[in-house]
Amino acid sequence: MARATVDIGRTDSAPVDSPYGTERRGMFGVAGSGDTTGFGGLVREPWVAPAAERPYGGYFDEIVDGLYEAYPAAGQAIQKVVVDRGELTLYLAREHLAGVAAVLRDDPSLRFELCVGVSGVDYLGSTNRLHSVVHLMSMTYRRRVRLEVSVTLDDPHVPSLTALYPTADWQERETYDMFGIVYDGHPALTRILMPDDWDGHPQRKDYPLGGVPVQYKGATIPPPDERRAYK
Repeated sequence: MARATVDIGRTDSAPVDSPYGTERRGMFGVAGSGDTTGFGGLVREPWVAPAAERPYGGYFDEIVDGLYEAYPAAGQAIQKVVVDRGELTLYLAREHLAGVAAVLRDDPSLRFELCVGVSGVDYLGSTNRLHSVVHLMSMTYRRRVRLEVSVTLDDPHVPSLTALYPTADWQERETYDMFGIVYDGHPALTRILMPDDWDGHPQRKDYPLGGVPVQYKGATIPPPDERRAYK
């Protein structure tokens, strides 16, 4: 999640370059008008989770050690280990995602039998802006782990986990529908929320906000970034 701080000295909404994306100020990109919302000084800074160092704490070390022991290419697969808010995230190279997931499911010391969810994130402004996130749970040991893979807009392909976890079927379809991440090997990667002929992926950060038609008056409420700015 991006950190939100307040900069009293600035009320413009011009983006500031950052090595990890774009820093946004204010609400909805409105600039050059008086602030009637109280959010004119809001600063949303790009944030990257720092890599954790051993000992990770709790059972996290046991998971990582078990993975290294059971998966010979773990050193190439794991790009970063993050421990944040009491949760363990393994950032993986996408070509190792299926192999790591299979070991996490099948190894007796790990036993992550349940895929709780597959979701997406768009870090607008970064190179590998699309992230596919897999949440796994061990029913045997009552443990959780998160696997995260990042891809570019030009090459948004990630291996599907439906062969390992059938519950990932509709979750990968939803992530494809909303973010445009393509899950290679999925048995039927079609839209699940939007119509089949829908143009674009609505949860990407650069997707138009859209307006709301008010049918009984024949009017339309414009999207927030196009509404009148009070002076």
